[in-house]
Amino acid sequence: MKFGIQNGMALLAVLLCTSCARFAPDGRDFSADVPDQFSLYSESGMDVTNRWWESFQSLELNGLVDEVLSDSPSIQQSWARLAQAEAVATKSGAARWPSLDAAASGSSRQNMNTRVSTELYSLGLTASYELDLWGRVKSASEAAALDREVSREQLKTAAMTLASQTALRWSGIVSQKLQTELLRQQLEANRTSLELVELRFRKSQATALDVYQQRQTVAGTEARIPLAEMREQLLRNELAALLGRGDFQSLEVSTEKLPMVGALPAIGLPADVLTNRPDVRAAGLRLRSADWSVSAARADRLPAIRLSATAGYDSAEFADLFDDWYSHLIGSITGPIFEGGRRKAEVERTRAVVNERLAAYRETVLSAINEVEDALVSEQKQRDYIEALDRNLKLSRSSYNEALNRYRNGLSQYLPVLVELVGLQNLERDRVAAQTDLLQYRINLYRTLGGTWTDELKREDSK
Repeated sequence: MKFGIQNGMALLAVLLCTSCARFAPDGRDFSADVPDQFSLYSESGMDVTNRWWESFQSLELNGLVDEVLSDSPSIQQSWARLAQAEAVATKSGAARWPSLDAAASGSSRQNMNTRVSTELYSLGLTASYELDLWGRVKSASEAAALDREVSREQLKTAAMTLASQTALRWSGIVSQKLQTELLRQQLEANRTSLELVELRFRKSQATALDVYQQRQTVAGTEARIPLAEMREQLLRNELAALLGRGDFQSLEVSTEKLPMVGALPAIGLPADVLTNRPDVRAAGLRLRSADWSVSAARADRLPAIRLSATAGYDSAEFADLFDDWYSHLIGSITGPIFEGGRRKAEVERTRAVVNERLAAYRETVLSAINEVEDALVSEQKQRDYIEALDRNLKLSRSSYNEALNRYRNGLSQYLPVLVELVGLQNLERDRVAAQTDLLQYRINLYRTLGGTWTDELKREDSK
């Protein structure tokens, strides 16, 4: 027994001397080559880190976003993936602790020649532990913990995407309702104009061609209404599916007008966006996880020391089971001698994964900055377009009124009136579409800026 203790102490001394040789990834600089500021900059305005959709002041939209963040199959899948990652991290971290198992057995054996039965009963505990000399177990545990955080950031990314998709489809439905209502108003106006042309035709003040052209305008407007209704219903179906509703007909959108788009929110700096974007954070965590995987693969090429201890009772008689006990302490060293280069190849593979994820991180950063810039320039140019469209619309109304007055006074044919009417109605529909595009550009801007409102997400029970 004394010899065993001395050997154990010597082994412990060796382990303490070599414990400083653990593999661990070097510190990594996550600074990226990004501009100092965006092309458009705003220090004032709404804080986009909050629930940005509430700035549209629509209780209906607020309710839809809350519903999608709890009931959407997409968000429920993200929660399930996070639960899986948490379980894997717990499982991997358990390897850093000793394991203890209990075992009990009883057996009976009979000698066929002597007809004598032999019984054996045992009861004991077995403990095992791997001494993490090189940090292999720790590295694997750290990688799994980082993968768990990646899943958490992916959940937040999914929530941000779902919120923006819900707002986009809701605004699209409202827009199509406005388009349909505008088409009906235009149809009514065109039918009134047709009655005027037919009256003038009966009085020989207009030609049959004038009548046919106005009838064609009426028919063209009528043909647009089913398409607008179709687009509205398709958007309703998409939104219902996004919300996870089985009954598509249960979705009602009662809003009658698009919300106003105010001034730019507080944009911040590119560095702020990288902090607020969960997809960027997830890319960085994947890279750190890959670094730890390299450390685990390198440590796996070195010998591993495992200790196991067993203590228990055994006896040939069940009544005497606790009268005789035993214990064993076993230490083993295993190390690769020849395995065809498998472990070395694993090191090279994990290093290649690091290079891939480093490039993916840079790509994610650049994509995030690009998305913000695109959203900013889209909104700026869309506002310029709407201003020009409003000027054009004002001039078109004046031209139409002048052409109509000249026609009524017999100073011109009906064709100039028809040209101005078609142009005016097209501009009116374009104005509704332009306002919708501006709203959706703002929604995309909110999405690209990220936020911290996802920290408030709570796990919902499975439905």
